[in-house]
Amino acid sequence: MNFFDRFAIPHPSPAIYASMVAIGLTVIAIIFGLTYFKKWGYLWREWLTTVDHKRIGIMYLISALLMLFRGGVDALMMRAQTAVPENTLLDAQHYNEVFTTHGVVMIIFMAMPFIYALMNFVVPLQIGARDVAFPRLNALSFWLFFMGAMLFNISFVIGGSPDAGWTSYFPLAGNDFSQSVGTNYYMLSIQIAGIGTLISGINFITTILKMRAPGMTLMKMPMFTWTAFITNAIVVFAFPVLTIALLLGTMDRLFGANFFTTTNGGMDMLWANLFWVWGHPEVYILILPAFGIYSEIISTFSRRNLYGYKSMVASIVIISFFSFLVWTHHFFTMGQGPLTNSIFSITTMAIAIPTGIKIFNWLLTMWKGKIKFTVPMLYAVGFIPIFTIGGVTGVMLGMASADYQYHNTMFLVAHFHYTIIPGVVFAMLAGLTYWWPKMFGFMLNERIGKWAFWFIAVSFNVTFFPMFFTGLDGQARRMYTYSEATGFGPLNLISFVGAVGLAIGFALIVYNVYYSTRYASRNISSDPWDARTLEWATHSPVPSYNFAVTPQVGSIEAFWDAKKKNIPLFRGKIDKIHMPNNSGVPFIMSSIFFVWGFSFVFSMWIPAIITTIGIFVCMAHRSFEKDDGYYISVKDVEDTEKKLRGVS
Repeated sequence: MNFFDRFAIPHPSPAIYASMVAIGLTVIAIIFGLTYFKKWGYLWREWLTTVDHKRIGIMYLISALLMLFRGGVDALMMRAQTAVPENTLLDAQHYNEVFTTHGVVMIIFMAMPFIYALMNFVVPLQIGARDVAFPRLNALSFWLFFMGAMLFNISFVIGGSPDAGWTSYFPLAGNDFSQSVGTNYYMLSIQIAGIGTLISGINFITTILKMRAPGMTLMKMPMFTWTAFITNAIVVFAFPVLTIALLLGTMDRLFGANFFTTTNGGMDMLWANLFWVWGHPEVYILILPAFGIYSEIISTFSRRNLYGYKSMVASIVIISFFSFLVWTHHFFTMGQGPLTNSIFSITTMAIAIPTGIKIFNWLLTMWKGKIKFTVPMLYAVGFIPIFTIGGVTGVMLGMASADYQYHNTMFLVAHFHYTIIPGVVFAMLAGLTYWWPKMFGFMLNERIGKWAFWFIAVSFNVTFFPMFFTGLDGQARRMYTYSEATGFGPLNLISFVGAVGLAIGFALIVYNVYYSTRYASRNISSDPWDARTLEWATHSPVPSYNFAVTPQVGSIEAFWDAKKKNIPLFRGKIDKIHMPNNSGVPFIMSSIFFVWGFSFVFSMWIPAIITTIGIFVCMAHRSFEKDDGYYISVKDVEDTEKKLRGVS
């Protein structure tokens, strides 16, 4: 294979060329804008080298929103392709690439950074910390994720996107059946991003265990912090499995190893097991932080303490344990035998019990509460019935014998989206709206936000509910076309209409950000939602040092008690504050990782060796970098406090 063959554009179609032109023009416009307005220095000092957990959280947020729309375009193309029988909008190969990239982008490069955006911004504030335990490592985590995402996303214009499904099962993902470099992109980009996620897991566990404010015991932590803690514990146990699986898969593809082949001692089912040993805990890595967000929001807007705090904590721990005991239900139909299927069928249905406990706790929190239907509360309340449909259909899929009918049909696609979209996307949009004043110092417009919610909630059901019926009638997932005789056409057309409605809903969110940024009042109280937890005890937006005085926590509702019961939250005087220095090493090292991954994708060994050396040089340089940090003087802190309070 010569140079031009390896770098060939996979689908030399007008859409691909238009995308390349759009990307090129966007890059040129960004470079021109930064140069014209002389912002290169500002960009480097304030963002590319920052170690501030709040700014890292905002960068995660921007990345997640970009990937949400990137994956949304894939979804619209899929729904448009299947809207009518025998459609020729996409050919079979292009459709394979679209549904593969849609799954990977939405799970790995949208949902995960959205979760870590809110974790980064909120968790240190909720526990009264200045920053995370390892600020520079936190920056490295973000930039590794970002470079992994960028490496994955250039595949559709250089070399070809992966086409073996987001699960990338072998032998389909092997060289015999996936001869392009697309699966190489899959293996290496997720590997790079996954290393960043694993680092984040270690960082947040350390932060939560070692950096809580005085008086904040584990059983006084806010529920979102609890879910963040358990989520990162799952990350630390699950992501090494994915790391090894991707390493072995890369060795199969690049070096002719036989870990997952069907010959020479390989075992293709080994990939399926390793993938889902990570993959099903990954579902709870996504959903548990969402449960924490709903707990905060429902408590706030019901004006009641969260019902059953201890049972909520216990259910989170039980879910995390069971999440590692259900992976085999993803291949009930692959010949494991009745004993294995029966065991995993029982664990699959058992995990629904602690989840049900949380649902009832939220309902009882709202019982006799003074409910205020804000935009975050609408997402939280809307989540409950929609997610319940996903849970019930999950129990149906958990019955091994019945799964022979449901598996690999659109019924499974509908179930998955009925859990992930209300369980993750609704929660992230709710959390984004809820904590937006903390991030940016002003509120999003409630009226536009409610229009967006209703478009998304209604359109979601219009999109995915018909799939239950087409799936039961036998429509297979991943099928790029079908004949008119199947009768699938009308329901698929309804799904397409719903997908367009979802696009309108997300467009309204973008418009809301624009409208609110331009017209919203910047003069808000420090507690616009009448919230209850510690992060609301500081200013909106939050200053670089978080708290002028370290809070002293006496209860689980410390901020509420300080307001309503006059229990002092801040004791002592303002003192100088130590802050960590910025560092360019995480950005530079992650950029080298990008080139390293690209070199391995195309088997360019000299650049691969050079970049490997470069990575170790960055590590060595970091070991000599001083960690002295700097101090914010008492006067500067006092001046900032006066400015944030509007005192001249």
